Amino acid sequence: MTQFWILDFGFSISRFDNKKVFLLALCPLLLALSVSAQAQQPGKIFRIGFLAASTAAGNAGLLETFRQEMRKFGWIEGKNIASEYRYGEQKPERLPELAKDLARLKVDLILVVATPAALAAKGATNSIPIVMVNAGDPVGVGLVASLARPGGNITGNSGLSPELNSKRLEILKDVIPKLSSVGLLRPPPVSFATPEFQLKEIRPAALALKLKLEEIETQPDAKSLEGAFQTAKQKQVGAIMTTSNRPFFAQRKQIVELAGKHRLPVMYFDKGFVDEGGLMSYGTDYDDLYRRAAVYVDKILKGAKPGELPIQQATKFEFVINLKAAKQIGLTIPVRVLERANQVIK
Repeated sequence: MTQFWILDFGFSISRFDNKKVFLLALCPLLLALSVSAQAQQPGKIFRIGFLAASTAAGNAGLLETFRQEMRKFGWIEGKNIASEYRYGEQKPERLPELAKDLARLKVDLILVVATPAALAAKGATNSIPIVMVNAGDPVGVGLVASLARPGGNITGNSGLSPELNSKRLEILKDVIPKLSSVGLLRPPPVSFATPEFQLKEIRPAALALKLKLEEIETQPDAKSLEGAFQTAKQKQVGAIMTTSNRPFFAQRKQIVELAGKHRLPVMYFDKGFVDEGGLMSYGTDYDDLYRRAAVYVDKILKGAKPGELPIQQATKFEFVINLKAAKQIGLTIPVRVLERANQVIK
């Protein structure tokens, strides 16, 4: 009979016949295949809930970026994943009920955009995995225990919106050295809408730059935004910013038009405003955040625990300047500022 000598990892040397050796070698392979099969669950269609405060149109481009990244991992809509979309339609107060609706459907995972949607989802379920895209200060608002070990059922990425607001103020001061006051468009103080964590950063930043911050409350609708710009002109602000949130982004075309109408320099939080003709933007590369969210969704659908996946912070940022818009309002951008931009539209 054929015999083999096998070293038993330092314990002893034994002799096995060829059948035993074959079975010994086969066991780890079978175990690995079993674990993989359990993680993939062939034939199952995973349902992914999507929750955002804004509109379908406002998220269409970024969602396509997410889907493209998911396809790289083999997740195909209609084949092994199905999506349930819920939008607040610019009414953040609707988010809690929309989140509960997704929880009642028992989706396998909920992808949420920004802090209000993340808070709503957390309030609706403590068992369904939640992946955040562009959440601001997730520890400070109580979404997770820590960035390194979130715990619970939530993970994802942070867009650093509080810190970036301070940076936007600095850029405005560099662009307009004599700037003394800035109008800040912000939502009114209602549940799930007020980005208080952003205000905690921007208020002291304005003081440090010796800028008067005029906070102007407005709803993200045509009539309210028109009134907000009129208020800004009455207060004689030298420039405008908005807090970072998707409802404002969804109204980017009107905001850009109002800025031109009132000849006010505006610093935006997303390059999408500049694509509509806005003056300049400094912010997170949102496409990158959606791609990174897809990586976490893939891991969780294959068995990873969200609470053990660290919260990732944004690492890619974009500074875009539109010289056409600057010319229209009679603003000259200093060369030293242009040299810092990732993109200059002429």
